[in-house]
Amino acid sequence: MKERIFLLTIIATLVVLLYFFQNHMNTPCAFMTILIFMAVYTAYMQIAFKHRVRKQRKHPIEKNYDYKPYVSILIPAHNEAAVIGNTIDNISKIDYPKYEIIVIDDRSEDNTAQVLEEICAQNSKIKYFSRTKEAFPGKSAVLNDALKIAKGDAILVFDADARVNPDFLKELVPALEPNQVGAVQARKVIINREQNFLTRCQDNEMAVDTHFQVGRDSVKGAVELRGNGELIKREALEDVGGWNIYTITDDLDLSTRMQIKGWDVRFCPEVCVYEEGVISYIPLLKQRRRWIEGSIRRYLEHFSDVLTSKDMSLRVSLDMTAYITEFILPVWMVSEVLIQSYRFIKDDPNWILSSMALSTLMCCFFIVALFYSLRKYVKLKPLDNFIQSVATSIYIVVLWFPLAIFIIFKIIFMKNTLTWGKTEHGCVQNTLKKQHKLKEENKAEELINI
Repeated sequence: MKERIFLLTIIATLVVLLYFFQNHMNTPCAFMTILIFMAVYTAYMQIAFKHRVRKQRKHPIEKNYDYKPYVSILIPAHNEAAVIGNTIDNISKIDYPKYEIIVIDDRSEDNTAQVLEEICAQNSKIKYFSRTKEAFPGKSAVLNDALKIAKGDAILVFDADARVNPDFLKELVPALEPNQVGAVQARKVIINREQNFLTRCQDNEMAVDTHFQVGRDSVKGAVELRGNGELIKREALEDVGGWNIYTITDDLDLSTRMQIKGWDVRFCPEVCVYEEGVISYIPLLKQRRRWIEGSIRRYLEHFSDVLTSKDMSLRVSLDMTAYITEFILPVWMVSEVLIQSYRFIKDDPNWILSSMALSTLMCCFFIVALFYSLRKYVKLKPLDNFIQSVATSIYIVVLWFPLAIFIIFKIIFMKNTLTWGKTEHGCVQNTLKKQHKLKEENKAEELINI
């Protein structure tokens, strides 16, 4: 109820502002103000990043590789029989002296438990346990259960489809050393980027997310955990009471609660965790729906704490507040265009051309951000970079804008549910198996024809 009242207050305020601007001001000016604010803040982050790079060139900060806390690697697995074996095999090859691997079979209905039992019989370093059907659902509850038996001073969380290089922990752990740092997030990369249009867009999306995460890290802002490849100091985790079992985005909720308590979250773009991209539209829609709803709800739940926290730094508070516009802006933008279109149809005074121009300018803002991000992190050729930047911008608008508006409507008028919306894993391996089988069949057919 508190979330609904708070969100209704925000929407009511937005409606009042829209009415005021429509009747007493030039509305494009208000819209332009938001765009200028976003551009200025983005430029501020970019300048801070460039300054940090120049500073590190003059006075390089060497990583302290002697800092080696014991790390507990937690891998939740719900119906992950198709991928969990290869994931454990990959994670087991991490080159780090002190770590344990704990895999949690979370009420699986496939043969995940049997696969884990066979793996553990062959490798005593791998621990696993199965949660009963009556256990509280959700990744947060899984991780809290695993934390009870974990021995590590640091907790590393992977998804069931994660892939990393052997030096992953060696390069990521030093960033956790400073006393005020509570967690570190590795850069996420889509491993099946070239499978289809959607997977390319998702990887491009990850690249622009990396760009903004690096910017937020440069200004010591509200860097966010991303669930896969997050390394958390146990002390910080216990300080906030572990994971919140009543959230559908455990990573975003944990990030916010840690920052409210005064812990810093850092981002390491040079350390990568690879994961599968969703290959079809409906599962992708469900995944993004969960991300957006979880993100909005954590802001609504913790916003008063953000404003009143004595431990949160002013930079983090301002940065977090600034990023709330990513959910308000779609509503404002769509409302503005619809209102001006209605006025245009009725032949009333309107600013339809200005509104359309500003909407186009907003799209250009994201295209530029994407172009820069793809050049830096994906390293595409200029023409291909431009084409993919435009295509991914359209993908983001088509996917995110309607979902953001729908989720706002859902939070206000519909019942709150903890529907997880599990992402299916194993599509990459299945595709590779099909391709291999097809090649073998083609070879056999060629031999017959000969």
